[in-house]
Amino acid sequence: MANLCSYGWNNQWQQLKNDLSYNELEHGRIISTHKTRYDVATTEGVLSCELTGNILYTKEPHEYPITGDWVVFQRFGELGIIIDILPRTNALSRKKSGTKASVQHFAANIHKAFIVQSCDANFNVRRTERFLIQIVDSGIIPILILTKADLGIDIDKLKQSLGKIGEKTEIFVTSIYDIESIDRLRKIINPAETFIFIGSSGVGKSSLINRLCDHQLLETSAISTSTGKGKHTSTRREIFLLESGGVLLDTPGVREFGLAVDSDDTIAETLDIDQLMGKCKFHDCTHTSEPDCAVLNAIASGDLDVGTYNSYLKLKREAMHFNETTYERRERERQFHRMVKEVIREKKSRDSSV
Repeated sequence: MANLCSYGWNNQWQQLKNDLSYNELEHGRIISTHKTRYDVATTEGVLSCELTGNILYTKEPHEYPITGDWVVFQRFGELGIIIDILPRTNALSRKKSGTKASVQHFAANIHKAFIVQSCDANFNVRRTERFLIQIVDSGIIPILILTKADLGIDIDKLKQSLGKIGEKTEIFVTSIYDIESIDRLRKIINPAETFIFIGSSGVGKSSLINRLCDHQLLETSAISTSTGKGKHTSTRREIFLLESGGVLLDTPGVREFGLAVDSDDTIAETLDIDQLMGKCKFHDCTHTSEPDCAVLNAIASGDLDVGTYNSYLKLKREAMHFNETTYERRERERQFHRMVKEVIREKKSRDSSV
């Protein structure tokens, strides 16, 4: 018998289940997904589940269950059918790749997100900003993990390059060859607390997880000799239990991470530009060409890094594009539903007159 408390089940989740229409059914947590099939941790072990037709045919793909979700299901022999999803505390999302602006939720009910960056040429401040903004916007605690500290890189200089965002998160410097650095990281992982590792390929994420778990949990691979870039070793999002406590959610290496935020407020706050904005002469200042713009003045005086400013403009445009297209899509859906209701009303009116 498996103890679901190890996966994070508690009284709050039980209350949410009690409020569901199907609260008499079994519950479990999705530990991995395979398109429309799901591995669910239950009280009797891992059960392969599929979606009920009500979910499969009435919901959009972005509304389907994801890794980390708590679900209720009905068991049919060696197969389960997912009937409902418990309300999420949060979901980590990104803009789906491609030209169409749509959101992809890929992990749910997360306490902490470990942004993994390596202390080598792969280190990228702009990528860190992008991860950090999305994580904060999702209501998840961000923690920056710097790996491969044994390469002899100037760590203080690297931290300095982070600028203000280095003050927005705890930073852990690690090496798989330094057991003390791994122990320091292990101490911030609490029992039944779900934490996710996210980073690009080749940053040493899988090696760090294996060291953290004290055994070969994940496959690792060398840097590609043809491209000089890291190779994907994790192939899907999957949950593991740590022997010392904690629920680990691993993700494949991310090469593209489009923002999916509701507004640019989180962007400005994370990049520490929001306080400057309140000092501009015009309340609707775009911070691009207006006179007495506090943001532009800060750049001129050297108080604001021009790289951070350019990143803000880029991320702001990205967020605006995402939200405009999301609004347009929702408006089309509302118009369609109004049309359907009108057709139904007209049909009822014809039927009643016959």
